[in-house]
Amino acid sequence: MPISETARINMLRTIAMFVTALLLLTYSPLRAAPNHVQATLLAEGPVEPGGTVTLALLMQPEKGWHGYWSNPGDAGYGLTLDWTLPQGASTGAMQFPVPQTLVVQGLMNHVYEHDYAVLVPLSLPVGAVQGTTLPISVKAQWLACTDAICVPERAELQGTITVGNGPKDARFEGWRAALPAPLDRAGAFALGPKTLRLALPFPASASLDAPHLFLSTEGLVNYGAAQRFFREGDTLIVEVPLAASPAPAQKVEGLLAMGKDAGGISFAAAPGTVSTGGTEVGGVATFSAATLGLALLGAFLGGLILNVMPCVFPILSLKALALARGNSHNARAEGLAYSAGVVLACLLLGGVMLALRAGGEQVGWAFQLQEPGVVAVLLLLAVAITANLIGVYELPGLSVERGAGNSGAFGTGLLAAFVATPCTGPFMAAAMGAALVLPIWAALGVFAALGLGLALPFLLLGFVPALRRLLPKPGAWMERFRRWMALPMGLTALALGWLAWRIGEAEFAAAAVAIAAALVVLLAFAGKGQRRGRAVMAWTLPATLLLGAAAFAATPHLATTTAGESGGLLAAKPFSEAALAEARKAGKPVFAYFTADWCLSCKVNEGTSIERESTKAAFEKAGVVVLVGDWTRRDPAITKFLTAQGAAGVPLYLWYPAGGGPRQLPQVLTPDMLAGLPNP
Repeated sequence: MPISETARINMLRTIAMFVTALLLLTYSPLRAAPNHVQATLLAEGPVEPGGTVTLALLMQPEKGWHGYWSNPGDAGYGLTLDWTLPQGASTGAMQFPVPQTLVVQGLMNHVYEHDYAVLVPLSLPVGAVQGTTLPISVKAQWLACTDAICVPERAELQGTITVGNGPKDARFEGWRAALPAPLDRAGAFALGPKTLRLALPFPASASLDAPHLFLSTEGLVNYGAAQRFFREGDTLIVEVPLAASPAPAQKVEGLLAMGKDAGGISFAAAPGTVSTGGTEVGGVATFSAATLGLALLGAFLGGLILNVMPCVFPILSLKALALARGNSHNARAEGLAYSAGVVLACLLLGGVMLALRAGGEQVGWAFQLQEPGVVAVLLLLAVAITANLIGVYELPGLSVERGAGNSGAFGTGLLAAFVATPCTGPFMAAAMGAALVLPIWAALGVFAALGLGLALPFLLLGFVPALRRLLPKPGAWMERFRRWMALPMGLTALALGWLAWRIGEAEFAAAAVAIAAALVVLLAFAGKGQRRGRAVMAWTLPATLLLGAAAFAATPHLATTTAGESGGLLAAKPFSEAALAEARKAGKPVFAYFTADWCLSCKVNEGTSIERESTKAAFEKAGVVVLVGDWTRRDPAITKFLTAQGAAGVPLYLWYPAGGGPRQLPQVLTPDMLAGLPNP
């Protein structure tokens, strides 16, 4: 009589559990073979008496081996810890990062095939003596497996905790970012004859790419069965087949992995009503022609608006004047070459962002501005363009006297797109966020639309003679206009110098400014040679590249800290998932905003709408908790949260009314918008 698939899986599960138990019984601590998963005990840093410090069990599997999540799935077992602690100290529950799925012979396993850290909070007694060093130890046991063999392993790990103040281990921030973010509201679950249906609060705008539900509540569902996902507004409904003999459950807990290194969210659900409706979504990001159309339109409009930003407008103006000066016979070809340069630069930036995200990096749009070396290079570029505009030296591609043909127009397009990165215009953040939920070909189309919007004015000048005729006639005024264009570009250079100070403090900023000053001296000598008719490119180009390499590679070593938002007029607290959950649990309204020092529209909104006395008075009266997420430097936790909200960058403004769901505010805030939020 043939054996059914369910019976085969149950038989394999029973055999696997029996073998695991047998290995545990026969395991000897005197075994000489080394562990295949290396364990290390680490403390984040010193802690004050009565305070709490985070410990980490860093688990490092050998290639081809894996460890297990708290609920290992159909086979295996998780990590167990037996602590020896100072008197009065205590540890909390283990916190695991988002696991992976591994199916072997029909058995579903919840595993880690890479290095991972299990975090454990440790609380010290109030009576701990300042300045002392306290020993801690733990006996850890775990199961290490390949696809073919499993070996129970153990280690006795030693560590110390210093009572007092001191530096923190920076690795812990990355390990925290790998933890699932807790939902600020409970979900609901309903048990049918054969399925578990689970309703979780989940923003309709948030991406969901290849999701998987991991339950820490054991014995309830069939781990290896196909899972179905439905979206109904701001609710995600998950349907999972029950186990053959499901255990009773008064509460369901676990996490939802959002797929492709997008992190996950942890949840707890109580019995309740779960809708049977919703639109089913598959294991890939949702896609529709409407989503793509809106993203393309938003990116195009965002690129168009960038043309009036102070970092792009001077370049566009000078290219337009070059056409008016007498190069109109080649206007169409130059317009196409310029547009090709702009679109190519946007595609390259967008492609690099998508590739980094596919590789597990938590990055978003304008990610390059979170790197000190890129900021230093942009500072040099802005200073070089400013020096060109005031006549220190001649750059043919930006000359109002003569252009450099199609190659010069193409290079200028690349330049315009690259120097536009310090600017963030309206419509862009939403469009870039939509690009993250689209297929790769569609996402690249969004980046191309951004470039097309940025290139459109010059493209129109090339193809519409009537527009060129509207430009003023050539004359001596053009040289004066060129000098005036140095003002907005010089302000951009000053802003980048300020950003260098914010992103890396005084030493980094001083080094970047010093290299920029050296570049000006170099260009001044080059300009003097140009005016005397000498060929200067042979030595100017290598020297310029050398200074650029020094700015990109050497100065970041002097960046000593990350930028941090002050409390400001609203006494904002730093954003974290825990702070948001705490405020929501207390029943208080919350205003959370996400900003960066390189985001122009962010700073405009802060000056006109956020840091206002009327906003402060309204928020204080309503007891609003204000949280600010500073994204000036790369922050995986903030990037993950932005992605969950369907945003690829900043600004992002969220309003959480007391007891209600989140509301995403427009990117452009009006002066009185925030003051009216507590009393709609």
